Amino acid sequence: MIEPGTALSLIAAHGIALVAPLALVEGPIVTIIAAWLAQRDLLDLRAVVAVVVLADLVGDALVYAAGRMGGDRVARLLRLRPARVEALALRLRQNAGRLLIGAKLTHAAGAAVLFAAGAARVPFGWFMLCNTAATLPKSLAFVALGWWAGESYDRIGAWILPVSIALILTAGTALLLARRRCP
Repeated sequence: MIEPGTALSLIAAHGIALVAPLALVEGPIVTIIAAWLAQRDLLDLRAVVAVVVLADLVGDALVYAAGRMGGDRVARLLRLRPARVEALALRLRQNAGRLLIGAKLTHAAGAAVLFAAGAARVPFGWFMLCNTAATLPKSLAFVALGWWAGESYDRIGAWILPVSIALILTAGTALLLARRRCP
């Protein structure tokens, strides 16, 4: 993970050209910092939005490709039977839109679901459409947060992961409770 202060120094020194590779590695905090710098007229806001959305989608495509190429090896390492893997892949393909968008919006579960989508051979076009649908509002929310509260980038960076994990736990608990109540 990139330290927020390091990201700030690098982006301030090298501009928008450095936002894309940094956003590929650590999107949310880089987006917040870049938007804050745009608010201070050090970067162009339209360029920030375009670059962080594109970097996020490229990063997602890379994780999908890793799952597509290495999903079988991971399944063997986890000692999953082929029949179980195919059953899981079928369920993922059937619910891909909901799973991809939900995982992407929670941030913490994103990479695992993106990898699994590749391993399950979710059609790439559908994968990218779902990711774009989730990436746009998520990236714009981080841009807005950076624009209005970017000077607090260090504190914001510290709570992104805990809030994401809390969202996953809350959603998981709600799903379990709903399943128990519905026959």
